[in-house]
Amino acid sequence: MEDVLELYHQPYDATQPVICMDETNKQIVGETRSPVPARRGQPRRIDYEYERRGTADVFLFTEPLGNWRCVEITETRTRVDWAQQIKNLVDVCYPEATKIRLVMDNLNTHSIGSLYEAFRPEDARRIAEKLEIHYTPKHGSWLNVAEIELRVLTVQCLSRRIGDAATLRREVNAWEKARNESDAHVDWQFTSSDARIHLKQLYPRIEP
Repeated sequence: MEDVLELYHQPYDATQPVICMDETNKQIVGETRSPVPARRGQPRRIDYEYERRGTADVFLFTEPLGNWRCVEITETRTRVDWAQQIKNLVDVCYPEATKIRLVMDNLNTHSIGSLYEAFRPEDARRIAEKLEIHYTPKHGSWLNVAEIELRVLTVQCLSRRIGDAATLRREVNAWEKARNESDAHVDWQFTSSDARIHLKQLYPRIEP
């Protein structure tokens, strides 16, 4: 826990950006009947019945001190999907970085081994050498700023029926652009000192 908290309070360094990532899934849901458009004094109405059309995975990366987010939609949630996203982060988003300090949970797909499943060993090694991974502790996903951004994305964009992957990508891209162009950001204040006071039950007791 303190490893992540200390990382968040280090000064901004463009050559070693702190990037947080998280992922969730979104059920693709279609309408069985056309919604009734909103009218004056009458909200838009939809039928309670719907049609399930599969799910999509939502990958979100954010640089808290850089006020930047990137959201990608994939059809599956595999090791290779994660590896492709990490390659894009390294080669496209931050090609000039000497090291990317990556904060994420320890889901079984979130490992260096996934890079070797997706790419040739020399490419996997090159990408891995750019990463400095900081895992959030078990039951400590709230320490990940990307989880906060995912919550904002869910409330502002995903908490409604979306009928196909193309529409989902279009809506998410619009949210990403608007969010990045705004002054909105996560103002993280919780420190290791706060943790030692408010979460002291998590620390071992050392008898004198």
